Amino acid sequence: MNREPMFNVPGAVLGILAVLIAVHVALSMLPPEQYSWWVLALAFIPARYSGFADQIPGGSVAEVTSFVTHMLVHADITHIAFNGLWLLAFGSVLCARLGGLRFIVFSVCGGICGALLFLLFNPGLAAPVIGASGAVSAMMGGVMRFLFNALDRGEGYLLRHNPSAIPAVTIMGALRDSRIVLSSIVFVAINLLAIIGFGKMGEAGAIAWEAHIGGYLFGLFAFGLFDRSDNPAMQNDLPPAADLE
Repeated sequence: MNREPMFNVPGAVLGILAVLIAVHVALSMLPPEQYSWWVLALAFIPARYSGFADQIPGGSVAEVTSFVTHMLVHADITHIAFNGLWLLAFGSVLCARLGGLRFIVFSVCGGICGALLFLLFNPGLAAPVIGASGAVSAMMGGVMRFLFNALDRGEGYLLRHNPSAIPAVTIMGALRDSRIVLSSIVFVAINLLAIIGFGKMGEAGAIAWEAHIGGYLFGLFAFGLFDRSDNPAMQNDLPPAADLE
């Protein structure tokens, strides 16, 4: 009798989690001055793009690299644990569907889009943005494109066993699905509450809600560009499987 593992976590997801933990541990072992320098050099800081790049650790090189490196840095254990749990929950499903390489590219692009939206709303801001939240939010947005199809068809188990077998909705189908729209509105609303201090990570700082929303919208709308061609054709108007008989 074969026993199935309790958790199906793809190697790429475990690899990303390991990198995040390794970076956090490595930074925490540095002396305070070096720690501060490296965090700022890796962080995404809008002021870099307002003529102050040479005055910020990382210099002009970080103007390019920080779009990616900011995802590797976390403020504290709570921060990395929170992102790690969402990475395991949504990333595992998405990675199993997209494959490791596409999943990594998708996640990085989601984090970059999150940083871009933060820059758009905060030009010249000197505060650093760190964390994989934008990338994780993109994963959540991507899963929205096939989550409810699985539930409608009574095939929720496929989210764990074979997410590639779940038909995804088109962008227009997603915009017509009240559950996806409502879920998106709730996600945005929760993040906007960060403006008044809701969800602050202890003493580490406020939530970069712009990065979360930017990542989520990227995931929701760009998912089809990364979905593997051997997945079922996207369907947005078909009724649940139980009604097709």
